Amino acid sequence: MKVEVWSDIMCPFCYIGKHNYEHALQQFADAAAVELEWKSFQLDPTLAKNTSYGDTYQYLSDRKGISLAQAEEMTANVARAGAAAGLQFHFDRAIVTNTFDAHRLLHFAKARQLGNELKEKLFHAHFTAGKNVGDTATLVTLAAEIGLDGGDAQQVLQSNQYADEVAADIREARQIGIQGVPFFIFNRKYAVSGAQPTAVFLQTLEKSFAEWRSDHPKVTLEVSEGPSCSPDGTCA
Repeated sequence: MKVEVWSDIMCPFCYIGKHNYEHALQQFADAAAVELEWKSFQLDPTLAKNTSYGDTYQYLSDRKGISLAQAEEMTANVARAGAAAGLQFHFDRAIVTNTFDAHRLLHFAKARQLGNELKEKLFHAHFTAGKNVGDTATLVTLAAEIGLDGGDAQQVLQSNQYADEVAADIREARQIGIQGVPFFIFNRKYAVSGAQPTAVFLQTLEKSFAEWRSDHPKVTLEVSEGPSCSPDGTCA
């Protein structure tokens, strides 16, 4: 059974949602029969490529028209949610940048069955280590750390490879009506929107897998809502 996930690397709730889903999968008896596929989504595609905007506080202040203090308070709440999931968020280090090339590299990794490993590496690099995930040299290093060939990764990033795949994912998200991420779709039938608790993911896994095994027809998605990030910069 396939589980598809639309997310962006700069989305903190996508990082939290990934770990809550993985905790659910660890408790799911038929986990070996579940295939996870990462799909591209950009919260802010207007950011210039190969440059960094600055820190998260300044970015949120400018984008949402709030004070730096308000931006810090907003991210502090998210950091606490991350800590509950066992993750460390250092928004004072996080570098805001265009993630299109990182998504291209994810497609490259996915083609080599290392998509999930790179996704985790990118989240950690951005939110915990304060690395620039829009920088080619940084991306090549991260790719090599999970076992991808650094030379091949460099070649991908210096070309336009996988750009069509990223664009196709984003276009599909619009067609489905995805307004925020993370957005999980189970067996093209049920959806979980946002960083839901582990119990919600486990319940959806069990329900969708039982129907998948019985080969039930596809129906309209049933969506459970949870914290997510929207393109206007809001993560709540």
